[in-house]
Amino acid sequence: MTKRKPSSIPVRRQGSPDAGVPAQPAHRIRIIGVPLDLGASRRGVDMGPSAVRVAGLEARLEALGLPVTDGGNIRVKIAETQAPGNKAAHYLKEIAETCTRTAEAVVASLEAGMTPLLLGGDHSLAAGSVSGVSEFYRRRGQKVGLLWIDAHSDINTPETSPSGNVHGMPLAALLGLGPEPLKNIFGYAPKIAPENAVLIGVRDIDAAERENLHRAGMTEVYTMRDIDERGMRTVMEEALRAAGRGTAGYHVSLDMDWIDPEEAPGVGTPVRGGATYREAHLAMEIVADHGRLLSFEIVEVNPVIDEHNRTADLAVQLACSAFGKKIL
Repeated sequence: MTKRKPSSIPVRRQGSPDAGVPAQPAHRIRIIGVPLDLGASRRGVDMGPSAVRVAGLEARLEALGLPVTDGGNIRVKIAETQAPGNKAAHYLKEIAETCTRTAEAVVASLEAGMTPLLLGGDHSLAAGSVSGVSEFYRRRGQKVGLLWIDAHSDINTPETSPSGNVHGMPLAALLGLGPEPLKNIFGYAPKIAPENAVLIGVRDIDAAERENLHRAGMTEVYTMRDIDERGMRTVMEEALRAAGRGTAGYHVSLDMDWIDPEEAPGVGTPVRGGATYREAHLAMEIVADHGRLLSFEIVEVNPVIDEHNRTADLAVQLACSAFGKKIL
């Protein structure tokens, strides 16, 4: 499934947008918190939005000259007040309700000319955020691309999931595999064409997920081995070309467990062998160089197991890099 291409490819000059595509104007950012932890077995990521705000997200983005508005949090039910329901997809009804509210908030932000910056919460919220971006551009006859930057592929379905945790299913929903309540937000599927969906940095994939990647038609999959062998710059350039081909731009879904736990200890499902501090910043800086970011989210920050809010602080730093902060 992993793509391996010759390393001697043409490289875009740093600082220029994708070939033939004008750079977008400076972002006006709307922060949207989604304190959702129904999709995971480990509790605590519902406090992620607060941790990232405490780390100074708004002030540090404003220091870059970007107008920022905090739109507050999406309303989310808590586990203690709900029954888990279907063992194959715990809290699916409640998660779908939250994702629908998230999708509507994203559409409203884009209609107001704002760039949504979502703070999670577990990764199941992406079924809502990406649906919102997709719907906004679908109304304009355009497609969007998706960069899924994660240690996991999150492409299980209720039929294949070994845990029943819905935070392992949002990419499946966005590519039209299910589960139905997440897949059919706004009444259509898939939200993203498989050729415009890119996985970056995966290193923990279930056997059934490999089959689901084939079923969905995904070919743009870059594991940590690809990054090790070919370098972050080459991987990101190829990924952004795929996500941007024939699209209005792309949504970036950044799961903090993509980064090595030595740098980001406070995440929902840590996996050793992730991106380094500088690799992570380089990836975000290249996203900013291309100038086609439509929306952005940071998920799976868990302050309960963090060290002095280190992971949330790194999340803020990476968001700043994605929105244009440079060393010089």
